[in-house]
Amino acid sequence: MVPKILISQPRPTTEKSPYFELEKKYKVEMVFRPFIKIEPMTAHDFRQQKVSIPGHTAVVFTSRHAIDHFFSLVKELRVNIPETMKYFCKSEQVALYIQKYVQYRKRKVFFPLTGRVQDLMPLMIKHNSENYFVPQSSAHNDDMKNMLEEAGLKHDEAVMYYTVSNDFGADEAFDYNMLVFFSPEGINSLMKNFPNFNQGEIAIACLGQKTIEAAEEAGLRVDLRPTPELRSVPALIEEFIKNQNKK
Repeated sequence: MVPKILISQPRPTTEKSPYFELEKKYKVEMVFRPFIKIEPMTAHDFRQQKVSIPGHTAVVFTSRHAIDHFFSLVKELRVNIPETMKYFCKSEQVALYIQKYVQYRKRKVFFPLTGRVQDLMPLMIKHNSENYFVPQSSAHNDDMKNMLEEAGLKHDEAVMYYTVSNDFGADEAFDYNMLVFFSPEGINSLMKNFPNFNQGEIAIACLGQKTIEAAEEAGLRVDLRPTPELRSVPALIEEFIKNQNKK
């Protein structure tokens, strides 16, 4: 039987993705099917939070979703973003995405080389006179808030988009040998869609400690998680396939 693996993310836009290389190398089937989806917030709902964007001098972006929904809402709210606004981003990939909305200038866009939120903090502390605004998903945690408070930085957070379950249809097959999760929300969606889910021999791979914790709290067995030797999801999948072949 050809192993069938569900990747709970959108299909890669490039054919050079390592996922497709694994498909060809091991003759497995990769299915890209997100467990969660992003929905916009209305200006009316945003106003209910009573957070004002004007007056902030810097924005913190942890994802491209945050960028899209921030600029969409400020346009709907008719808020003028000054040329002097600074942008602090989780990674270079997120930082470059800002070009979709504003002219990219290195003097006002900052990001850590590691792509880790924790490593963004020293850059923000260097600019401790800024008033930071943090756009968030409805499914956020308090990690960023806690780090900003611990650093004594002036800031406000506000939800600007919703992360909701991407429900499975009644006629949608669920015959996978392996499930790959990237967030606690994905785990929550699995349990919402399949409240009587029986893992059995289905392998589960999780990326990120909070995802692992969510899976274990849901009573799931986490078979594969990143290690110093296996840091990426494709590496975890290849390890799973090799072990299956041995059996």
